[in-house]
Amino acid sequence: QVTLVESGGGSVQAGGSLRLSCSANGYTYCMAWFRQAPGKDREAVAVIRSDGLTNYAEHAKGRFDISKDRAKSILYLQMNSLTPEDSAMYYCAARFRDTRPCDMGPESDFGYWGRGTQVIVSS
Repeated sequence: QVTLVESGGGSVQAGGSLRLSCSANGYTYCMAWFRQAPGKDREAVAVIRSDGLTNYAEHAKGRFDISKDRAKSILYLQMNSLTPEDSAMYYCAARFRDTRPCDMGPESDFGYWGRGTQVIVSS
């Protein structure tokens, strides 16, 4: 069983930056950030494998950076050049290793979820 707790959300003006954190109480093979805006489906933002391999959604490439402090079991998402379209609830997700690749998979690939942290970007 893994418990995930996000933090770091808040309100920021367009062009600003935020760093989200996700504290995990154990080792996981694959961790990701998802987001869900009002009235929209939850979508993957970025993913990181235990060996550091990362992947990003197109909207995140060049602006967001996913990283993990393995010693502290903390997942980060550094978000720069934020726009109002980035406003959403951001969720941390994780799973253990299995036959599936650690990639921008569907929500169902991840068995553990945090409760989310709200990001609001004003224009």
